[in-house]
Amino acid sequence: MEKQLIECVPNISEGRDEQKIKEIAEVVNTVEGVKLLDIDPGKATNRTVITFVGEPEPVIEAAFRLVKKAAELIDMSKHQGEHPRFGATDVCPLVPVANITMEEVVEYAHKLGKRIGEELGIPGYFYEYAATEPKRKNLANCREGQYEGLPKKLVNPEWKPDFGPAEFNESVKKTGAIAISARNFLVAYNINLNTTSTRKANAIAFDIREAGRVKTENGKPWGKPVLDEKGEPVRIPGKLKAVKGIGWYIEEYGIAQISYNLTDISLTPVHIAFDETCKAAEARGLRVTGSELVGLIPKQAMLDAADYFLRKQERSLGISEEEKMKIAVKSLGLDDLKPFNPKEKVIEYMLEDENEHPLINMTLKDFANETASESPAPGGGSISAYVGALGVALGTMVANLSSHKRGWDDRWEEFSNWAVKGQQYKDQLLALVDEDTNAFNKIMNAFKMPKSTEEEKQKRAQAIEDATKYAIEVPFKVMETAYKSMEVMEAMIDIGMQSSLSDSAVGVLCARTAVMGAFLNVKINAKDLKDRNYAEEMIAKGNDIQQKTLDLESKLLKKVNEKL
Repeated sequence: MEKQLIECVPNISEGRDEQKIKEIAEVVNTVEGVKLLDIDPGKATNRTVITFVGEPEPVIEAAFRLVKKAAELIDMSKHQGEHPRFGATDVCPLVPVANITMEEVVEYAHKLGKRIGEELGIPGYFYEYAATEPKRKNLANCREGQYEGLPKKLVNPEWKPDFGPAEFNESVKKTGAIAISARNFLVAYNINLNTTSTRKANAIAFDIREAGRVKTENGKPWGKPVLDEKGEPVRIPGKLKAVKGIGWYIEEYGIAQISYNLTDISLTPVHIAFDETCKAAEARGLRVTGSELVGLIPKQAMLDAADYFLRKQERSLGISEEEKMKIAVKSLGLDDLKPFNPKEKVIEYMLEDENEHPLINMTLKDFANETASESPAPGGGSISAYVGALGVALGTMVANLSSHKRGWDDRWEEFSNWAVKGQQYKDQLLALVDEDTNAFNKIMNAFKMPKSTEEEKQKRAQAIEDATKYAIEVPFKVMETAYKSMEVMEAMIDIGMQSSLSDSAVGVLCARTAVMGAFLNVKINAKDLKDRNYAEEMIAKGNDIQQKTLDLESKLLKKVNEKL
């Protein structure tokens, strides 16, 4: 069963004392199975966002220890900062990352809150999906009155805490309260303006955020509010859904910012929030100079931003992930205030194991040297996968060149689609380079298993059989992928830049080599398999793919030679 993963993003009310921040964040590392991903302090807000990920039980243990340490080191009676707050650990959201439902995350949030209330004596509220009643779903309602309003709020029957003491005692005077949630991935995102005016920044925030602004009789911010039949102020909705926002002045940078919380990036992605803010700022005589991420962002959000700006430029989307990251950073101005390193800000990159893809992460020279060494891996299977990746990379190159060819401007999207396909095939084949070596290592490990008893012999025999099947499946996948990838080269021979015919042809030759090389690996592993029905079925399928590949290669090379 795949691991369940949740993210925890506590915000502590300390952004200036580096030693305190470090002490509080470091307790996360005392829990095995939890990875501390990010510590993002803000001096002006006097607040730090801490992010860590792991399986649910270890994560809530780490969250409990962090809340306890923050309560020891932070005195809320002396706290000042620009950001709304009411506790030493102000908020503690739990976010589903992988293989876990929101309902399950809610249960963990409630479990964490109950323990904080009982063992630490800190009062708190559940919000978002963990809320116990509708009015508590909104964090702003739970935190209304902030720390200074807690003495009255905690004893108000309507705002009795969900856990912890319902009184402002000496302990609570120091710790304040906490809000715990289960929520979707939230992107905390600030947009920088070429002004120092908080009022102007707020005006833009009101244009954009979902809650909008209060309607007034004279249409001016200082006018008398228009009330509905219940006596509540009528609001003019903002432009974007699932967006919260306010304007503020950041002394550290000497500029005003709009601080957004994007609470559902499937409804309002980062790039839409940025672009619409640019339009609103320009309409008010201001200019957006860049933006800032607080905490982490999912990789797909960055790739979607890159695709959005590439489409606006009518440029090919079929470029590498690394290039897309650069485009997203520059297009959103994420490096406006300080350097932006995707390896430190994109959640998937933070979770990557550096040793997961040892071959693909090598230099070309090191990879060749490793192949030539006395070690049996990487062998023919890995090399076949890599040759296939190089082949479709050539086809993708021709697609990208054709997309940018002078006079073919109206065809950019056609070639972009082919380049995107090519990148997908390339990435699949690159992943199979290491996977083929992993498959070989599984066989070696199975042969090393003990065989002293009959039971051990049976387990060893089954492990060898399973590993051998896997060592057939991986090169067979290389065959399938390399053969399918030839559609990119075929299209480029037919419709792409004719000055690059030779590049497309070399791509075809590489794909053929990948298919034939991988098939040899299928056959050599199939001969040792006990399950002969499976072995014969895979050989028959392999023969079919190889013949189709050779037929297509012959057809395409004939076409190329006729055109040359």
